[in-house]
Amino acid sequence: MLDDTALPTPTRRTRALLPAGLAVLALVSVLIVMRRPLMMAAPMCRAGMWERCLGTFNGIVLMTVVALPLALLVAWGLARLRRRSAGAAAWRWSLAEVGMVYGTLPFLWMTLVPGGEDQPPRVSLVPLRDLVTMGPLGIGGNLLVFASLGFFAPVRFAALATVPRVLALGAGCSLLVETAQYVLRLDRVSSVDDVLVNAAGAVLAGLASRPWWRAAPVPVIGRSA
Repeated sequence: MLDDTALPTPTRRTRALLPAGLAVLALVSVLIVMRRPLMMAAPMCRAGMWERCLGTFNGIVLMTVVALPLALLVAWGLARLRRRSAGAAAWRWSLAEVGMVYGTLPFLWMTLVPGGEDQPPRVSLVPLRDLVTMGPLGIGGNLLVFASLGFFAPVRFAALATVPRVLALGAGCSLLVETAQYVLRLDRVSSVDDVLVNAAGAVLAGLASRPWWRAAPVPVIGRSA
């Protein structure tokens, strides 16, 4: 019979790098799915047609891929700067900070690209009515908008390391985006379903990173004399 005590336990450094590994695996999966659109956007970017390159979903995804080495370099630099003060947590905190920004900004960029039909602002406040028209691609995209934020924020900040707070973070950020779409007249529908799906994506991603959530400090209770 196999003795469980003889099995090697993962090192602290390995556990700290697991979130980064999961993030890279998710990125590779997205690239495999998006390889054809990326190839369509590449000629426009190489030709310097930046308005068409940076104003389309394909172009934004391509720029996100190009920026990956820079994001990893920034994470490495932050980890080096704080390794004495943060110790073993330096890499985890640095990857979480960069991951939140790198994984969220491209989706925010996509949501704030004008629709192009020059219609008045529209609002949909009936829950679940727009889910049918979103389709699988729309629902999947909305789940990813704040997935990086939900995944990395509780890893970095102990104050956010609960499911209700991750839900509130995703819903609050989504509400700000929907409000911006309406105020800026971007020819998009500001929908309550977008808020619901965005928040759900943040929570699902947060649950995936739960083993690495930063624990909240335990309050010290004074001992009686």
